[in-house]
Amino acid sequence: MTSAILAIDQGTTNSKAILISETGDVIARGSAAVDIAHPRSGWVEQDANEIWSSQLSAILDCLSAAPGTSVEAIGISNQRESVLAWDRKTGEPIGPVISWQCRRTADACGRIANAGHGPLVLDRTGLPLDPMFPATKLAWLIENCARGRGPEEICLGTVDAWLVWNLSGGTVHATDASNASRTQLLNIEHQSWDETLLELFGVDAGYLPEVHDSSGLRGVTSGVTGLSDGVPITSAIGDSHAALFGQGAFATGDSKVTFGTGSSIMTAIGGFEAPPEGLTTTIAWALSGQPTYAFEGNILVSASIFPWTAELLGLGSVDALMSLAETVPDSSGVSLVPAHVGLGAPHWSTEARGLISGFSFGSGPAHVARAAADSMALQVYDVFQAMGASGGAGMLFVDGGPTKNPFLMQILANILQRPIAIRDAAEASALGAGYLAGLAAGFWPSREAIAALIPDAHSVEPNPACEARDRTLAEWKSSVERALMS
Repeated sequence: MTSAILAIDQGTTNSKAILISETGDVIARGSAAVDIAHPRSGWVEQDANEIWSSQLSAILDCLSAAPGTSVEAIGISNQRESVLAWDRKTGEPIGPVISWQCRRTADACGRIANAGHGPLVLDRTGLPLDPMFPATKLAWLIENCARGRGPEEICLGTVDAWLVWNLSGGTVHATDASNASRTQLLNIEHQSWDETLLELFGVDAGYLPEVHDSSGLRGVTSGVTGLSDGVPITSAIGDSHAALFGQGAFATGDSKVTFGTGSSIMTAIGGFEAPPEGLTTTIAWALSGQPTYAFEGNILVSASIFPWTAELLGLGSVDALMSLAETVPDSSGVSLVPAHVGLGAPHWSTEARGLISGFSFGSGPAHVARAAADSMALQVYDVFQAMGASGGAGMLFVDGGPTKNPFLMQILANILQRPIAIRDAAEASALGAGYLAGLAAGFWPSREAIAALIPDAHSVEPNPACEARDRTLAEWKSSVERALMS
């Protein structure tokens, strides 16, 4: 019988599951789509029961693809900053899952900022006041969905806590340091819920899960269809953090870019530091009570601009968009700023809106397509510029669907003017969660043993800097400034 780690990766649009063998091979996969709702302008939410049912479907598909496999432990990677409330007795959700993309609490963030609390929040959490982060969303759930019910009746949590709750049969309410560090309620130096922040945002600590290491036993399975009772749940970690671990980016100065609906750029740092302006400091993971910190920049709209632009141009697919973009050497002055839900790092403007500019009579659909392709790399460039020396000190790994497109990866290398490393690891987040689960379960003895499992990376070297790159950067900067004034 083959032994394996079951790693689940619950993302914004898909729930995935993989089985990882002792040699690090992915021996089975499963996936299921998840819907997203937009009930009002700027509001983005999901259904908690659908998230769980889609994740369970992915698990069952994965297990059925490798019959006879013994699951030794379970690891969880999850979309970050999305939060929900549920009944402690029945396990039924109370209200929606408020997505990390949701802007419904922008006014609440503004009020707290106007009262002068921004520096305090940044100092204790490493995060700026922005509706992407959960603190104001958790307060919204308490006010609008809990209906006066107290912590003895209601659980609040991020998606990892919801998955652990369901996997454990409703017996464990726990999160990990990486997810907790994104809530804006955790003091990330002390790794504990902060009383001052809880009072500021109006969240009782009793609603919140216990904070655990990213790797370690937090419960066992109970009553889960397709899984034996008693399987240990030995990791949970935010998806971007999991990707950093899954890439083997263990050294100070190593960076990774995860491309998806949005993008996360993360660089490991030696210890806690206040973030450069426009960025955040976060706990990458915690092992044996010791946190590894990272600088991070979050891009709100990344690869999701491609299907939008393809539809705008009347193209049938993203592949068609990329093929069109490749027909021109550059965008010929056209810039596309994907600020459709505001701009994230390093600008952090909730008011900015999407912008296409720089048209001339020589502009055509191919130049718009190329501007969309460039926008992904240009946003990453802005984040690394904000990071300064810390963003260029080590290896740069990339993961996510767009890494399969050589055209996009060459644009990225050219814009950044640095080599990028692409591993054959499409499931970097799931692998990271799986490695952490296996580490806690003794499936692998050490990080060194895990590093030996990770395949060598394929390097994409930049072409020499040229006048066209400088012109593109200047046009981009001007277009971003216009978007910020909208």
